[in-house]
Amino acid sequence: MQLSKMRNIGIMAHIDAGKTTTTERILYYTGKIHKIGEIDDGAATMDWMQQEQDRGITIQSAATTTYWKDYQINIIDTPGHVDFTAEVERSLRVLDGAVAILCAVGGVQPQTETVWKQADEYNVPRICFVNKMDRMGADFFGAMDDVHEKFGATPVALQIPIGKENNFEGIIDLIKMKEYRFDPNDEGETIIESEIAPTRLDDAKLWRDKMIDTVASFNDELAELYLMGEEISNEKLVSEIRRGTIERDFVPFLCGSARKNTAVQPLIDAVVAYLPSPDEVPPAKAFHVKKETEIEIPCSPSGTPCGLVFKIQYDKEMGSLCYVRMYSGKIKAGEQVFNVGKKKRERVNRILRMHSNKSEAMDCVEAGDIAVFIGLKLAQTGDTVGSEGMPVLLENLHFPEPVISVSIEPETLSDRDKLKETLEILSKEDPTFTSKDDAETGQLIISGMGELHLDVLVTRMKDDFKVNARVGNPQVTYRESITCANDHTEVFDKVIGGKQNYAKITLHVEPNQNSGNTYTCNVKKGDIPGEIFDSIQSGITNSFGSGIQYGYPCCDIAVTVTSIEYDPLTASTFAFEACAVQAFDEACRKSGPELLEPVMNVDILSPVEFVGDAMSLVIQRGGIIQSQESKPSTEVIHAQSPMAKMFGFSTSLRSVTQGRASFGMEFSHFQIKPGGLNNF
Repeated sequence: MQLSKMRNIGIMAHIDAGKTTTTERILYYTGKIHKIGEIDDGAATMDWMQQEQDRGITIQSAATTTYWKDYQINIIDTPGHVDFTAEVERSLRVLDGAVAILCAVGGVQPQTETVWKQADEYNVPRICFVNKMDRMGADFFGAMDDVHEKFGATPVALQIPIGKENNFEGIIDLIKMKEYRFDPNDEGETIIESEIAPTRLDDAKLWRDKMIDTVASFNDELAELYLMGEEISNEKLVSEIRRGTIERDFVPFLCGSARKNTAVQPLIDAVVAYLPSPDEVPPAKAFHVKKETEIEIPCSPSGTPCGLVFKIQYDKEMGSLCYVRMYSGKIKAGEQVFNVGKKKRERVNRILRMHSNKSEAMDCVEAGDIAVFIGLKLAQTGDTVGSEGMPVLLENLHFPEPVISVSIEPETLSDRDKLKETLEILSKEDPTFTSKDDAETGQLIISGMGELHLDVLVTRMKDDFKVNARVGNPQVTYRESITCANDHTEVFDKVIGGKQNYAKITLHVEPNQNSGNTYTCNVKKGDIPGEIFDSIQSGITNSFGSGIQYGYPCCDIAVTVTSIEYDPLTASTFAFEACAVQAFDEACRKSGPELLEPVMNVDILSPVEFVGDAMSLVIQRGGIIQSQESKPSTEVIHAQSPMAKMFGFSTSLRSVTQGRASFGMEFSHFQIKPGGLNNF
């Protein structure tokens, strides 16, 4: 397959905007599936996990490949729920383009903002599909204004709707200047083209002029033709829209109703016409391990093999499925690949092309493509695989810290090893899921991004891995920090095994607001061996994880070593490491230590009549209302609240709003917890 005929796209949106429904239609119209599966019936192709079907939400990003008019389209359908933000993050990292789906009623919703920012971070060009045009309160132009106001993006309407709400019939294509309707008798497969009705012609001309005006403002040649009143050919217009979309000058807007099988085919046409092929995006940046410089990797099948493992999924029969995006060269089934980060060689036993949870074997995978490798036992999310001849590390993936924990214990001793093994598999699959043994209580603690996240993982342990375990109540993951700067000198002087061990260190500690933990050493090497510096650094960095007063990890502390007293006769690496640990502990205890709690951004979507009840519910839980905005049929309340007070909020919100309000929550920042652990 030629690179120019390939598209790697992701479908991204807020929960319930219609991502999976739209993907189902794309697969149906491209001939990949022969029957449309509905989410409500638990029959959607891309939601293949039992839990996804039971809950009616997407949990894992699913990959599939389909073909449309000689083009190969690799699609990743991502989750919309904020608890699974890591799935979206790793998908966007390896995609060349994205389709952002907006609800015509809700417009830009809370999670839309999160995924839009993630797409901006990875410079992903996108087109917008305003879905649910048949719903009450649908407003295509309102959704465009919303995107412009919230993100500062320049929207360009390539289509306008014919009618709206119950009267939504189809679309007007502003490039071809034709009306298109989709026959409901054969699930929208037959497209009926007609001339624009006289009553809609003026409106269509107005929006076509607006489209040309916006596109021409980014191209002098087009602007000249437009100002002179000359006709601009459709080919030139399409070519310029493609260029502007790829360079992210503007965002093309389309509309339709996936559920009613309306206007999905023009969306597939737009993916092919306006989103980039793998060789049209900037080359991937990578760090050359030997040269210690950053290099660019052009997307070429004839180059040195180089790919990124962006997702790992466990399969009972095949083991670890490693999803790999190839950036350069080709890898054949049965070949050995070099894991650059692990510095180990592994054999790729098989290469598969995935279609949700089904697969077909491939002989090889080339630059620009996405495939699954089987046989890589050491690979983890973010690893670079390639050859020893070019040891480069592609940019690693960054994931947010877990904010909620529960204790878990096996029901029987025989389940203990099975539980540990299962936790290892799940944390390899999901980098935002961690597990650790609590040294004080002896409990096994698992941590994740939210209540739903942990609930899904615990259900998987029981149903998929058949591990019998008891789960404790959710606990908040706190942090510790300091409030003022301080200097401290620590002396370690002990006789161990008949030998004196002496070390003396002076540390300066200070708050490091929102910048994480940092360690620096201002002592010149001189006669002091390198291993002494290493042992001091090791002592300090290990102390960051063990806390100050309560044993929670430290955050936002800057530590500087200002002096070291070294005597070669009595010095040892052990003495300096122990001295560093004690020095850090004492310095922090004298620097006003405080307990920090996670604060969440809470966005509530509520009908107007229940806004007061929803607001008072947040305030009762220690939340602060920050702003409120009005949408056609709902009010959106933006608030912040401590994570500890938000357990069970979903049930309370449903009861005060008769089940009509919904909310989304994501981590915002850590703040000082008044009264420490005594104040619950």
